Amino acid sequence: MDARIYWVAFNHVKGIGAVRMRALLDYFGDLERAWKASPDALRAAGLPPRLVEVFVQTRKTLSLEKVAETLTQKSIQVMTWEDDDYPFLLKNIDQPPPVLYVRGRLSSADQVAVAVVGTRQVSAYGRKVTEQLAVTLAHHGVTVVSGLARGVDALAHEATLNAGGRTLAVLGSGVDVIYPAEHRRLAERILQQGALISDYPPGTPPEANNFPPRNRIISGLAMATVVVEAGEKSGALITATFAAEQGREVFAVPGNINSPSSKGTNHLIANGARPLLQVEEVLDALDVAQVQHQQMVRSLLPGNELEATLLSIIGDQVLSVDEICFLSGLGAEKVVANLAMMELKGLVRNLGGTNFTVLREDSGFYAGG
Repeated sequence: MDARIYWVAFNHVKGIGAVRMRALLDYFGDLERAWKASPDALRAAGLPPRLVEVFVQTRKTLSLEKVAETLTQKSIQVMTWEDDDYPFLLKNIDQPPPVLYVRGRLSSADQVAVAVVGTRQVSAYGRKVTEQLAVTLAHHGVTVVSGLARGVDALAHEATLNAGGRTLAVLGSGVDVIYPAEHRRLAERILQQGALISDYPPGTPPEANNFPPRNRIISGLAMATVVVEAGEKSGALITATFAAEQGREVFAVPGNINSPSSKGTNHLIANGARPLLQVEEVLDALDVAQVQHQQMVRSLLPGNELEATLLSIIGDQVLSVDEICFLSGLGAEKVVANLAMMELKGLVRNLGGTNFTVLREDSGFYAGG
């Protein structure tokens, strides 16, 4: 068992989420020490007395060996804040889930993702738009994120898979508990071209209060959220609200003002969401082609120690080539050649003349505004 088993262990303690997990890390340094700590130490770390009682009881009854065995047997991967492959977009929301459980495979290509969500009672119009949108996104290499629910979610997953694209399904249960049950075959297909994701431990049933937090992960994994159809109290509206709070773009498909399935989307548009009039508008708004070009170049031209040095020297500043040469001790010819390559990769930006700044990784992705 590696250190991640203690992240999983704390994930089994009801009442310990992102804020308290961060407090434990800050106080103890790592979660193994926190897991083995005395009740007094846990209270000193900021856990309220009642939660300490819950924790102590969980620690007594939870077998870490059995938990690790279950993860292995069910081919469930665990990701934490500290892992480099934790999804980039999700890591940059406020209070991302400390632990993710994944079946299937995440890819760096999933950094270019759009969430497609909507009502379970989808109309023929909503079905057609969902399928057109998913196919267009898939053909442009965009990962489609949704929630495996009936209606728009399932249609989005299926159309993406049929078009040969990648899709991620975020569950309101453990990744080994498929809900609704009739989507088990769809879930198996998703495992071949994407992943099932949850922040709930294996075996967790699909309880109603699990789904709003699930929706927050759906929007957090995506550059934008598209609501195809939604009633006035649809869970898709919760996803759209989370997306807006996370600074991500929100699109809504306009519909018949007399249709119950369009009341939610029309309301979103009235309150500032972008009306989706053509499916290609999502690609244009997110500058998907430019993002994917940078990803491709980075994969073909991996970094090296010299690039790391130049990035460290520039830091948060704007520096001229002469200043970079002075600080690095390198000749101008070598610095200029490397900066040119780094600009092609999307690591630095030439601000004009000989002045350069670091192009932060997160600025390579649309972040709303």
